[in-house]
Amino acid sequence: MMPKSRMEVFSDGVLAIVITIMVLELHEPTGASFAALKQVAPTFVAYLLSYAYVGIYWNNHHHLVAALKQASGEILWANLFWIFWMSLMPWATQWLGSHLFATAPTVVYGGVLLMCSLSYYLLQTAVLRQAGRDSALVALFGRDLKGKLSVATYLLATLSGFGWPAVSYLLLTIMAVVWLIPDTRIERFYQQRATQGSVK
Repeated sequence: MMPKSRMEVFSDGVLAIVITIMVLELHEPTGASFAALKQVAPTFVAYLLSYAYVGIYWNNHHHLVAALKQASGEILWANLFWIFWMSLMPWATQWLGSHLFATAPTVVYGGVLLMCSLSYYLLQTAVLRQAGRDSALVALFGRDLKGKLSVATYLLATLSGFGWPAVSYLLLTIMAVVWLIPDTRIERFYQQRATQGSVK
């Protein structure tokens, strides 16, 4: 076991770098007219979607890690696995923005989000395992249908990219909106922890 603070700081730093790299790929239009904005519109759309996802993961990760006092080796490795896929977001975003609606960039972008979702689910599972079967946190998450549905939807979005890129973008946008809605399970856990103690 080790203090969770090092993992938390490292994760925050990586996500900040991810956003910085993505915004640096937003090059200025080649002209001084509003029409010139059309040139960078695809890149901006890809950046906007990716920024939303990075923000969602940062928020959820903050709440999830806050439920811990210490981080086990399993949690550290699961967190590194998740960070690896998050670090690929700038690369996938830039390729998608340069070739919006093209098959390969859409599939790869969806695949990266799929792996981000799957790796985060594994991280969450490790946290719940450390909390213990009788923990209030485990009880609140239950079977976590939302998490499992997310992984399935990202898989469908990735496969849709092979023939229906527009469907892929629609699915990814819907999932972003779904996750923008605050997860009350974590909030309820904090309320219970205030009176019953915290996760060890």
